[in-house]
Amino acid sequence: MNHTKTNQLKKVLTPIHLWALGVGLVISGEYFGWNYGWNVAGTLGFLIATVIVAVLYITFIFSYTELTTAIPHAGGPFAFAYKAFGPNGGLIAGYASCVEFVLAPPAIALALGSYMHFLVPEIPVQSTAIACYVIFSTINFIGIKESAVFNLVVTLLAVGELVLFMGIVSPAFKMDNFTHNGMPFGWSGVFEALPFAVWLFLGIEGLAMVAEEVKNPKQTIPKGYGYAMATLIVLAIGVMVLTGGIGDWSLLKTIDYPLPAAISEVLGSDHQFTKLFASIGLFGLIASFHSLITSYSRQLFALSRSGYLPEKLSELHPKFKTPHWALLVGGALGLLALLTGTTAQVIIISAFGAVTMYAISMLSLFRLHQQADYQPLYRTPFYPIFPLIALLLSLVCLVAITYYNPWMALLFFCGLVITYLGFKWFGNLDKTSIVTREDF
Repeated sequence: MNHTKTNQLKKVLTPIHLWALGVGLVISGEYFGWNYGWNVAGTLGFLIATVIVAVLYITFIFSYTELTTAIPHAGGPFAFAYKAFGPNGGLIAGYASCVEFVLAPPAIALALGSYMHFLVPEIPVQSTAIACYVIFSTINFIGIKESAVFNLVVTLLAVGELVLFMGIVSPAFKMDNFTHNGMPFGWSGVFEALPFAVWLFLGIEGLAMVAEEVKNPKQTIPKGYGYAMATLIVLAIGVMVLTGGIGDWSLLKTIDYPLPAAISEVLGSDHQFTKLFASIGLFGLIASFHSLITSYSRQLFALSRSGYLPEKLSELHPKFKTPHWALLVGGALGLLALLTGTTAQVIIISAFGAVTMYAISMLSLFRLHQQADYQPLYRTPFYPIFPLIALLLSLVCLVAITYYNPWMALLFFCGLVITYLGFKWFGNLDKTSIVTREDF
């Protein structure tokens, strides 16, 4: 395949853009979804699960930063695995990444619909969700710089609202409320809650998929990852603990709008600020939804450019230089998932893709360190301890999610087998390739 400058992306992103994209990719996880972990583990059980997953993400992100700066490729983990293990490795990582990034937005779209329905009961959840795909795919279509500026604004608003939320509910916090029946299912609940703890941070690795569009990757990418991860850990723990301690947490464990419900418990459902908070709360969901669209379009673009998907998906719009066909196809797949699954199911299947991708990325890092021509711009601190911890915890999460969700596991792994066999029978893995740093 001929890689020319006609299908290369523009380098325009700075550390503040990456911070906004990294936080924006994830921040909806602080607004909804995580509370389903309370349903299977209780407050204390889910807090333990969150600490385990936070350690996974800290060690993973430091290790993943090395891969991102060494191979700044729109394919992200697919490119890392391809470089380490060849076409088969690239196929597995590409499949896992597509599952994660294409299927996370439908869960957020459903939550956006639920928030809007909370505000205006006459508006159906599905109608809002579909409208979101149309609106934010269009914004991504206009251009990466314009998209990044928009994302920066909504991310700042989303972070500010979470800080405001914590300030409002903290006077009502009581530790007895938070610890009451905190581990109703014991340690089994902790492991069952892992996919919902992953949801608190899932997506930050999507920064790798805009690496081709970053100015000075050696300095910009580590700063973007580090600042974003620190912000997310503080917000996740703060929101979760304070929300669980203001009243009966069991009333919030299976709804898609836990924060507005928590505010209404503190201020009253008729309080003017309750509705206002729910309105502003849409920004957190919008930030993640918009950022994930950016990520999955780049993933599909990169897989196409490398020969795994139809070449049409790697075409850039002649005016805006954005992967418009990848945006359309990714959106269509998301809408299909939107119409066939529930929020919890979509979160679980997306978590399958995430932890599988984390594991193969860490294996790729170990393999690349054995290659003589591997010259990273950034070195993982405490290597090999950090990537080893990330690998082991990823595998623990994968086993736990599989054990507690066998049918979802069957769907995920059957999809992987069918994808692999399809390439073996109808495709030609030997014709695939990647573009490396030297081509940029």
